[in-house]
Amino acid sequence: MVNSGLINANPIVYEKKERRVRSAPTYNDEYTVEPIDQLESFLLTFLNHIRDIKDPEHPYSLEELKVITENAIEVDDRRSYVRVTFTPTVEHCSMATVIGLCLRVKLMRSLPSRYKVDIKVAPGTHATEAAVNKQLNDKERVAAALENPNLVDMVDECLGASYA
Repeated sequence: MVNSGLINANPIVYEKKERRVRSAPTYNDEYTVEPIDQLESFLLTFLNHIRDIKDPEHPYSLEELKVITENAIEVDDRRSYVRVTFTPTVEHCSMATVIGLCLRVKLMRSLPSRYKVDIKVAPGTHATEAAVNKQLNDKERVAAALENPNLVDMVDECLGASYA
């Protein structure tokens, strides 16, 4: 199916990895620190939170398009810090900011509030990498974006499959 209105009309689609099941969290509230090792945090928690986010332009997930990979997440549980680095499918992707906003919103809704989340475009993978990174990590810009009903609808549509 070719749609000439898309920036990347024919993206490469990869196979999803097998899901691992994680037991229910044992913390009593969102501020209780529950140690998470790097492997568990990626494979069982964070990837499962973001792997099914739908690309804004395609019917594929970010995992299927390799926008998000196993090496995309850094976790420092002791400092309550998470960094997600994503790779747009093309250097001039006009949806990079929306993808980053989807990642941020999903993690804001899924993780305890003690976590500070940074969302970054992989170095050298986007023509306006610095501008996108600045937008995605500026609290005021993110808050303003989330006041736009059309943008919130787009984010919610992309996140819909990730809540199933």
